[in-house]
Order: sequence, then C-alpha cells, then structure tokens
Amino acid sequence: MLGPVILAASRSDRMRRLISAAPVTKQVVDRFIPGETVADIVPIIEDLTAKGLELTMDVVGEDITTPEQATAARDAYLALIDHLKGLELGEKVEMSVKLSMFGQALDGGHELALANVRPVVEAAAAIGTTVTLDAEDHTTLDSMFAIHEELRKDFPQTGCVIQAYLFRTEADARRLAASGSRVRLVKGAYKEPAEVAYQQKHEIDKAYVRILRILMEGEGYPMIGSHDPRLIAIAQELAHQAGRKLGEYEFQMLYGIRSEEHLRLAAEGHRMRVYTAYGTDWYGYFMRRLAEKPANLRFFLRSMVSKG
Repeated sequence: MLGPVILAASRSDRMRRLISAAPVTKQVVDRFIPGETVADIVPIIEDLTAKGLELTMDVVGEDITTPEQATAARDAYLALIDHLKGLELGEKVEMSVKLSMFGQALDGGHELALANVRPVVEAAAAIGTTVTLDAEDHTTLDSMFAIHEELRKDFPQTGCVIQAYLFRTEADARRLAASGSRVRLVKGAYKEPAEVAYQQKHEIDKAYVRILRILMEGEGYPMIGSHDPRLIAIAQELAHQAGRKLGEYEFQMLYGIRSEEHLRLAAEGHRMRVYTAYGTDWYGYFMRRLAEKPANLRFFLRSMVSKG
C-alpha cells in the first residue's frame, strides 16, 4: 500500500525539499490549494458560492514548534474572518482548524490550543458562521474532543471531525450524535497502527457505513466527508431511512477533486460544502491528498513525467 509510504514522506525534510523543488509541483498543488493569501482565495469563495456551493476554509500549516507560530496561526484565521465579514456570506463559508496549528503539541498545549482557538470561534460566530475542529492522529483526539466540548458551552454550533478507520469512532459517534453536534465523518488520512485502526479498505468502508447510520439516526447534524460514489449513494439512502430532509445533513468534498460531482449534488438540492485550503505551508496537506487516493498520486506522477 502506497498510502503509508506517502504519509511517511510527508514528514521527511528531504522529500519536502525534493518535491518543492520540482518545476511541476506548483501547477499540481494549485489543483488542491488554489491560493497562498486571503486575497488569492476571495475570488474562489465568490465563484463557488455563486454556483450554489458552500465552503469550509483551511489555512494550511501544522508543523508548529513555538507559541509565537501558534499565535500567528490564530491571527491568520482572524484575518480570514475579517475578509469574510465584508462578503456577508454567513454560514455558507465556515472554517476548519487543526488544533496542532494552535499549539496543541507544545508544552501546555491543550490550554494553549484552547486559548488560541476560542477567539477564532468567537469571531466566526460574530459574522454568522462557525468552526469545525479537524481530527488529527489518534493521540490528539482526547484533547480535541475536550476542547470541542468546552467551546460548545458558549458556541454550540462548533463542529468536530471523526475518522471511520479508528476503532474508537463508533463510540464517539454515539456520544456526539446524541448531543446535537455538527459532526463530519471522514475515512481518515493519518498513518495509524493496527492496534487502534482498521488497515484494510473494505473494513474502513464498512465502519464508515455503520458510523454514518449512527449519525443519521441521531440528533446531530451529519456532514458526509467522502468522494466515494458508493458511500455518497448509501448516505442518501440512510438519510431517507432516518427521515432526514434536504438541508438536515450535508456533503463535503475537497477542492479540486470531483468538482462536477460538487455541482451535481448542489443542483439536486443537497448542501454541498467544498473543503478549500490555502496558504504557503502546503506540503503536509498536499501529501495527505496524495495518500488518500491513488488517482491523486497518478495525476501528480503523470504531470511530473509530462513536464520533466
């Protein structure tokens, strides 16, 4: 399986230098990350929302080693929110944040991450939108869920992400589905050991369906994070079985992947939210996109060969 190899490469400084230096890399990265600054991304936001799509914005960058970098990450999100205020799009554009960017892995990281993310959540609420806490590797999840619970005391629309490949996730889904949370379900994109996670695709897919059924039958708001046509069809059937109407759940897909499907689902009346990343520290995000789907890797390799 190439996925674990690519994920290992995502943490390699040597591979970072090699891939970053390749002439074709920027062209391919632009498929997944359409800009480096807020100014770059505003036209993308305006274009996608004009087409009936919604967005969740991610300022890329996870390798935070100092409190000052964590503060800078907070300020980058606050700058984004300041720009969104003028667009008056409300919940059509929300934000996704990784708590590692806010200092979670540093000394005292739990408290630091909470202190940094709270003003972002407050500012988002002030313009009529919200924030979803992205899931990272399994060692960070207890902290993430605790921060999520704390934020929801004042901002109940704060969302979180759960990952189907982890053994713990069915129990997490039952707890969250009963609480009225907004929950995004994804397959999972980190290299996890067999002690905590399913390793085979068919096992992950089965777990995804089991967990999605829990979310659909619960009281929360499910967000289906998948590009898999079969899982998208199953999600629609589970929503129907649970008596959910259009607007009582949503689909989420990555910018640059299956864009025609984004438009098709929106045209059918579904809420379709595009996960859109931007920023200069793109390497880790880009490598996970390659690891998640072989077609993404083939696209990158073909581009390197054709441009080499």
